[in-house]
Formats: sequence, structure tokens, C-alpha cells
Amino acid sequence: MIDTTEWLTSHLETSRKGSASPVCAIDTEADSLHRYRESLCLIQFADREQRVLIDPLAIPDLSPLGEYLSVATVWMHGADYDMTMFKRQFGALPAVVYDTQIGARLLGARKFGLGDLVNQYFGIELCKSSQKADWGKRPLSDIMVEYALNDVHYLLDMGDMIVAGLKEKGRYEWFEESCLAARQKVLDRDETREENWRVSGSGKLDSSGLNYLQALWHWRDAEAEAWDRPSFMVAPNRQLLEWSTDLAAAKRIEFPTHYRPDRVKRLHDALAAADALPEAERPARPPSKRQKRDREFEAKVDAMIKTREQVAADLDIEGSLIAPRAVLEALALGSAEPAELLLKWQRECLGMAD
Repeated sequence: MIDTTEWLTSHLETSRKGSASPVCAIDTEADSLHRYRESLCLIQFADREQRVLIDPLAIPDLSPLGEYLSVATVWMHGADYDMTMFKRQFGALPAVVYDTQIGARLLGARKFGLGDLVNQYFGIELCKSSQKADWGKRPLSDIMVEYALNDVHYLLDMGDMIVAGLKEKGRYEWFEESCLAARQKVLDRDETREENWRVSGSGKLDSSGLNYLQALWHWRDAEAEAWDRPSFMVAPNRQLLEWSTDLAAAKRIEFPTHYRPDRVKRLHDALAAADALPEAERPARPPSKRQKRDREFEAKVDAMIKTREQVAADLDIEGSLIAPRAVLEALALGSAEPAELLLKWQRECLGMAD
């Protein structure tokens, strides 16, 4: 476990071996299941020679790693979350990020979890016992250490195998384009939205329901912060939506019996404040983006799906990898051009090339 800036610097210098573009495999662990404010708790790092753990909770200055990554090619698996953590930590992403999950799916894998691919390529069953462990605790158990190191142990060799398969099938450029787009998606993502309370499913609520949802969300957020636990441990989004729906219909709601009296009081106070909010200050439903969908529209979508599925069958990959249904519907509506929603290789597969 690397736990000082000096040790980190020394290890990264050894790993680079003078290369201007080093290659490594990385995974991360956070405490999102155990704390209110998610923090980076562990970084697993592997090069061709060795694998180590890096302790960001102990190292006061991680800038040597940020500098290393700024010129590195980094292999990850299911890289979106790990890239998000690095963007928050360093304000930037590695120079190049290759995702074994993307590569495996382009080769036709239907089961593409890390454990599935390690089993497929190496015939080894990975232990999953530490998936929900508290990575903010120290010291880590031997089982947690083994679990963490296994997350990067196979990635570089697996990457070599995936690249060979992609080149054999003529899909390596698809892989590079897909990985570049996934990296850019994380860079472009806005994490400072002011209306986080508009959770998935809130679009079905009327103005009254949205008013209650906003109040309940802020109540839950305050409770979670004071308790230092994730917000879902106070109440999941599904529960907030159910309460908001019932309150808007003037139905009586029952709160969990395990809530302390002071928590229930604060909840009632939040709802009372929502009731007292003037109509003009209550949240409004966002304008509908739905457009008329007639037989002509359905016929266009069906035709594109038929083409997609035929191409996918010929390539032996999932159709959604070429184009999700929502994208095809947007194209059928004429609300976007293919180049706005699809990568070059996807457009070529669908006969929509520039």
C-alpha cells in the first residue's frame, strides 16, 4: 500500500522507465455506499511488472499521479465511474483511456462484467465478496486487498487479447472512436446541476407533486449530511416519488417506524413549508419534448430497427451497441442529425455515413 507522496513519486518513475507515454491499468474504490460525501478511497494500479494499491486517504499530494496520467494510456473496465472520480480529483482525465468492456462488447460479448471476462479469457473465477465493502476503513483486510488487486491484475493482458481480436475483425478503429467518445462524455458532463431533486420518474408528477418532491429531496439531503450516510439510506428515490404522488392526491402517508421523532418532525416541517410556498414560486413541469408519433413515424423506426438488427446479427454484436432505440426515434422525428447522435462507425453500419 503506497501511502506517501515520496513513495508514489518513486513508484511512478520506476513504472515509466523513461517512457514519454507509459501504459498502465487502473481501478478505483470509493465509499459511496457508506458516506454522505463520496470520496476516493483507493486506487489500484498495475503496469507490466507489478500491481500496487495507492492510498489517497493517506497521501497528502496526489499530483505525481495526475502528472503521470496526463501522458499515460490507461486501461480500465467500465471506465465511466473511474474517469468521473479522476475528473473530480485532478480536474482532468488520462491522455488515453481504453475500456475493456467496450472492446469486449464490440467483439460480441453479451456478459461483459469484469468477472465474466476474466473467466472467459483466463478461466479464473474472481471473488466478489468485497464489492460492497467500506473502502474508507483502514487497515484493509487480506480479502479486500486481494479483491482490489484482482481488479487490475488481468486488464493489460486482457487488453492485448481484445485488441488482437478487434484488429482481426477490422473493428479496432471502432474501439478507439468509442473509447474517445466515452472519455469526452465524462469531460462534458455537468455535475453542478441546480435541480438534482428532479430524480428519474419525476416527469410524471404534476406541479403539486413536484413541489412536494423538491421539499422531500432537500429534507432527505440534510438528514443524510447530518448522519454522514448516503441519501438512499434515509429514503430511496422511489419512496420520495411515492410520497409526492400521494401527497399531491391529498392522501395520508405513513412514514417508516424506525424514523426517530426528531427526523419525523423535520419532515413534517419541510412539508408544511412546501404547503405554504406561493404558487408562483413552486417548481413547474419542464416543457414537453414529445412530438406527434404517427404511423409514418412508427414505420420509420421499425425500418431502422430492422436494419440495425440485421447488421447486428451479421456482426454478432448487440443491436443497442450500434444505436439505442431512443436515438433511432430521435432520427425518425428529425430532431437531430445522425452525426449528432452516432459515431462514424455506427453511421457506417446503418448506411448513414457522411
